[in-house]
Amino acid sequence: MLLLFLVLMPLIHTGPIQALPRSTLTVTPDSTVFTGETVSLKCVIEPHYSDWRYEWYKSNSYNTVTLQRSEHYTVNRDTLTIKKVITSDQDQYWCSGQRDGEPTSSQPSYAVSLIVKERPKPVVHVDPDENVFIGETVTLTCDIQGTQDWQYNWYKDRNQNDIVQHNQKYIITTVDGYHGGVYSCEGTQSKAPTYSQMSDGVQLTVSEKLQPTLTVKPQGPVFTGDTVTLSCDVGQSTAWTIHWRKDSNPEYTDAATKTIRSVSVSDEGTYRCRAKRGKYYSEFSTAEITVNERPKPVVHIDPDEHVFIGEMVTLTCDIQGTHDWQYNWYKGRNLNYIVGIVQKYIITTVDWSHSGEYRCGGTQSKAPTYSQMSDGVKMTVSGLPTSRLTVAPYNPVFTGETVDLKCVIESYSDWRYEWYKGSTNNPVSTEFHTVNRDTLTIRGATESDQDKYWCKGQRDKRPKSSLLSSVSLIVKALPTSGLTVTPDNPVFTGETVNLKCEIQSYIWRQRNGLTHAWTPEIWIYVWYKGTDSVMLQMSERYTVNRDTLTIKGVVTSDQGQYWCRGKRDERPKSSHLSSAVSFTVKDPKPKPELTSDPAGAALTGNTVTLTCHMDLSTGWDFYWYKHTLTSETKKTKKMNSYKVKIDSVSDGGQFWCRAGRGKPVYYTQYSDALWVNVTVSPKAVVTVRPDERVFRGETVTLRCDIKWGGDTEWTYRWEIEGTNYQHKNSVSRISTQEWNISSVKDIHSGKYTCTGQMGTQSSQRSDAVTLTVSAEAQAAVRVSPQPWLTEGDSVTLICEVTGSSTGWTFSWFRDDDHLSDSSRGAGGSYTLSPAALQHTGVYTCRAERGRPAFNTNNSSTQPLWITGVSPSVSLVVSPNRSQHFSSDSLSLSCEDQSNSAGWTVRRYTDRNTEDCSKQTGSTCRIVSLSTSDTGVYWCQSESGEKRHPLNITVHDGDVILVSSVDPVIEGDTLTLHCLHRSTNSPILRADFYKDGSLVQNQTTGEMSITTVSKSYEGFYYCKTERGQSLHSWISVRACSSSPLLVTAVVVGLSVCLLFFISLVLLWRYKKNKDQQHNINQTSVSNQSGGFQMENSPLQSDSDHIYDDVTEVNKKDRDPESFPEVTYSEITVKKKISVDKDDTTAGSNDVTYSELRTKVKKCKSKGADAGVDATYAQPIRKKGP
Repeated sequence: MLLLFLVLMPLIHTGPIQALPRSTLTVTPDSTVFTGETVSLKCVIEPHYSDWRYEWYKSNSYNTVTLQRSEHYTVNRDTLTIKKVITSDQDQYWCSGQRDGEPTSSQPSYAVSLIVKERPKPVVHVDPDENVFIGETVTLTCDIQGTQDWQYNWYKDRNQNDIVQHNQKYIITTVDGYHGGVYSCEGTQSKAPTYSQMSDGVQLTVSEKLQPTLTVKPQGPVFTGDTVTLSCDVGQSTAWTIHWRKDSNPEYTDAATKTIRSVSVSDEGTYRCRAKRGKYYSEFSTAEITVNERPKPVVHIDPDEHVFIGEMVTLTCDIQGTHDWQYNWYKGRNLNYIVGIVQKYIITTVDWSHSGEYRCGGTQSKAPTYSQMSDGVKMTVSGLPTSRLTVAPYNPVFTGETVDLKCVIESYSDWRYEWYKGSTNNPVSTEFHTVNRDTLTIRGATESDQDKYWCKGQRDKRPKSSLLSSVSLIVKALPTSGLTVTPDNPVFTGETVNLKCEIQSYIWRQRNGLTHAWTPEIWIYVWYKGTDSVMLQMSERYTVNRDTLTIKGVVTSDQGQYWCRGKRDERPKSSHLSSAVSFTVKDPKPKPELTSDPAGAALTGNTVTLTCHMDLSTGWDFYWYKHTLTSETKKTKKMNSYKVKIDSVSDGGQFWCRAGRGKPVYYTQYSDALWVNVTVSPKAVVTVRPDERVFRGETVTLRCDIKWGGDTEWTYRWEIEGTNYQHKNSVSRISTQEWNISSVKDIHSGKYTCTGQMGTQSSQRSDAVTLTVSAEAQAAVRVSPQPWLTEGDSVTLICEVTGSSTGWTFSWFRDDDHLSDSSRGAGGSYTLSPAALQHTGVYTCRAERGRPAFNTNNSSTQPLWITGVSPSVSLVVSPNRSQHFSSDSLSLSCEDQSNSAGWTVRRYTDRNTEDCSKQTGSTCRIVSLSTSDTGVYWCQSESGEKRHPLNITVHDGDVILVSSVDPVIEGDTLTLHCLHRSTNSPILRADFYKDGSLVQNQTTGEMSITTVSKSYEGFYYCKTERGQSLHSWISVRACSSSPLLVTAVVVGLSVCLLFFISLVLLWRYKKNKDQQHNINQTSVSNQSGGFQMENSPLQSDSDHIYDDVTEVNKKDRDPESFPEVTYSEITVKKKISVDKDDTTAGSNDVTYSELRTKVKKCKSKGADAGVDATYAQPIRKKGP
């Protein structure tokens, strides 16, 4: 701002135009300066006055400052001196003058730029190093950046007198001890900068003649193959080359560290080294290296390098000397490490894998730490002689035969033979077997001889044994015989009996692995009867057909035990004797018993099971008959039950059964007849409580009802065709009619059917009932007709449960308080008629049903805003509009006609209900609005009364719609403005919309509707090229004004009042009591049928005075209409005291009524607009 003032100051003048004196600023020196120099700035003002006071300014791109006198800045009238400038002094400078007379000031000078550069600083370099030795040549160089023509000054220990030298390089040809010290330099020249800074000091250290340190690792004697490292150390100084010499060999150059890898005996000798830098040589250092030959192991194999599988082999690693060696063994050309650190490597049981070449080496902790690798020794592994075991006769053998096992070994003749059975650890017993050198004989083989047998040979020389040979001996029992009897036991006289002998030859061969060469055997069958096994002879009644013996027309003497056996010419020559078979012969024919399940009446749609009971043997076929014995209805083979499907009543009737078996068929007697009665099956019905559409967590009861006249108890079968895979077509059986699901889930959704079960009979299946389980129950509230009301209007809040309407009861809450007047909330609707101011608040609802009670979630909030016809408390908004820009300020005040104390501003936003922020008393000030401040604001008393709610909208865009916060009175003019944020003034070009449709296109930024009616109510917004405003609800309040009706009401009211006062006085005279009476409402109607008088008594002693006469138009209940109010003036004359018995006193009590009518017309401004009023003033006067 100061800079702007100084620039504009020459333009500011008063009186006649006259130029201010001009200031000129000069700087010395006038070129770039360097740190440490002195700069003078001189301010010359023309015309010159001697009393000028000079002001100095300095500025950069950030700010401007006025310079003050200091040690750094000195001022001598028109000259500013900057001593020892620094880089921060680089800036723009200007000056101006001030004086007491006219002219009082000069124009500011043009700015002068002062450029300050850092003064160059030399750097000293030392060659060859900062650490040198006596006799070396040292060169010190003074480097100054830039190409100026410098002269150099050298200093030692900060003393220039020690060195007389002005060259850039200062050379000491033969350095001595006194040359040690700290060296620095600086430069001078004729042009700027005329001198440099002083360089940092460099320490030159001079030492005695150098002798390097020569070290050898490892120390002491080394062995061939070791690595030897020689290091020639010259300390921390640099730029040295190292010269080496071995014995009397010529000197050569190498690195400071010399490594001899895999040292040999020829590397032994005396080593010397020295260092060279420039022409300077150090002293020699000497070291000795002694090299010994590394020991070499020898491998020995015991018993021999050629071994047999199974033998034990020992390999020994011999290394000369008495050192504490650890041994490493290697096998193969790849020198793969084997195992172990012992001298002897023992293979307890050699096998083929051990063939190969073996080597060894040694390691130890002291020198030599390892030996050479031994020469390889090859070990050859051969197999043991093989043996072969044979069996005669060939496998399998049969019980009772003689078997020979022979052990054959091809090589050597001095074998001793060993035999094993079952395992190689179990030698064969000679007690039951015969051994003749290489042959083992088993006589009369039994099944216990079946096993695995081994043999091998033993001898005294290598190889000492042969390999084992084995064979499995299979001993099989003879084929078994099986005897069967047909029919089953018992049999009846006259039946034919067949006995069949089955020899399991194929199964026997299959079990013994002989089916590959199987051909049907030809057996000869032998039959036996009785306990003494007498062989049967064929006769007319006993006939044989290969394996079958037939006894025709059995008699009781045929019962008993029977056996059979087979014989043949090849191995095996016979079968085992069969087990004995017995059968019993009975007389006479059996008779079956017929029963049914169920035993009683059968239900259509079910099945009746008929059972033909016989306490007999098996193998019978059963024959079924219906209505008559002449024709067979059904034959069931080997089953004594028959299921009859009952589709209708005609499927019942009379049934019989009998059994039969054999060829020709042998029949039993017929059973007695059985009657099957059929009844039509009832149909089940499913009901669901509370509804077929339920919510997760509800309790659901399904009931299965069956209309049935009998007293039999049903069990119930439920089927679910579910939507969840776990319940797809699942079935549940419970014994009770009702199925309770205590906390229903999504998986319970599906189609439910039930069936009644009574024993084996079932009812008809019910029709399917679909149970639908929805997510959590959610109540929703809506309002009709709208949430903004005027007291006296009617409004209904409707609470609904989304997706369900059955069985719910509802609870209502206002500002989170439960509303006890449940009658208003019956059936899900809550009606306020008429709505009063205390009904203002935020409403929610909740629904419940069932036992135990299931509650929905609370609904979302629904606010109701009810404004008074003539509110005693007004909410005043500044600025007075419903839309506001974000970041603007807003003031809201509660103004009471009598007293504003106790009223505070509260608000309802999308978050919650809360006090207005920044509230002082009854005023709320929001310094910086944000969109979160959008909501409804109202005045609230300490007792909770709410008055004058207003809607406030905050927009963070660039355009808002300006409209009044209060409703517009019908007939007034509605004016809307389109306001822009940056200009805070109406925009010239704007489009105005109502309920989404274009209403007007204005170039003035303003829209006016001269005579507003109820049809203009709606959502308005405006749009410009700069943006679009938010939507604002414009409410139109009706104004009712009818002077004729007022006159009629006033006249009617006067007559009514006089009539009732006369009646009261007459009644009091007759009763002669000093009691107070309340008179209820009295109605008077005129021809228009429009008005009802509502009166309330005022009391003055014993006299009744009526006041507060209010008109209510029955026909016009528009919540926005305000009726005219009639005020009456009543004059009461003083009553004369009367005696109790004075019957004439009534004529002396006179009440005069004067009715004065004043009409207050509708006004269009303020919260009180739209009220026509007639005022009544009661006046009490004394009688004459």
